[in-house]
Amino acid sequence: MSEDSARRIAALQAKLDKKLGPEYISQRPGPGGGPKLTYAEGWKIINLANEVFGFNGWCSNVVSITTDFVDYSEESRRYNVGVSAIVRVTLRDGVFHEDVGYGLLENSKSKGAALDKCKKEAVTDAVKRTLRNFGNLLGNCLYDKSYTQEVIKIKVPPVCTSALLYSGRSFS
Repeated sequence: MSEDSARRIAALQAKLDKKLGPEYISQRPGPGGGPKLTYAEGWKIINLANEVFGFNGWCSNVVSITTDFVDYSEESRRYNVGVSAIVRVTLRDGVFHEDVGYGLLENSKSKGAALDKCKKEAVTDAVKRTLRNFGNLLGNCLYDKSYTQEVIKIKVPPVCTSALLYSGRSFS
């Protein structure tokens, strides 16, 4: 391995070892009203992957997607749907990870809409779970409960300024 390659890999590893800042972290109620779950939204993790690896430095592929169940209740006339997906994320140099994700929707009026939402949710969940295998910065730190308990206490300043917004008039 060349010195330049070793230096680039070390710099990338140093980035991936950092933990997510509070602006990347969200919380929602846990199942059945249990303790809050701490997570990162899919679009934020994808933006980070683009920042870390470059927009053309990584890709994701759906290895498989399986409809686990579609249950219809004659009584409520509603659908309950569950879908699992396996996604592979590959870096430019060929290194890859795979992981599974799940999508679930209960009490849907439409079978098609339920399947659509569940497939998207399963793939997004699998992409997030796969990217976390590359390091803390891409979400692995969220599995460290002592870290999440501390980081959620940090107040996040607003980040939206006009300089960050795209306008078609920006480019001449």
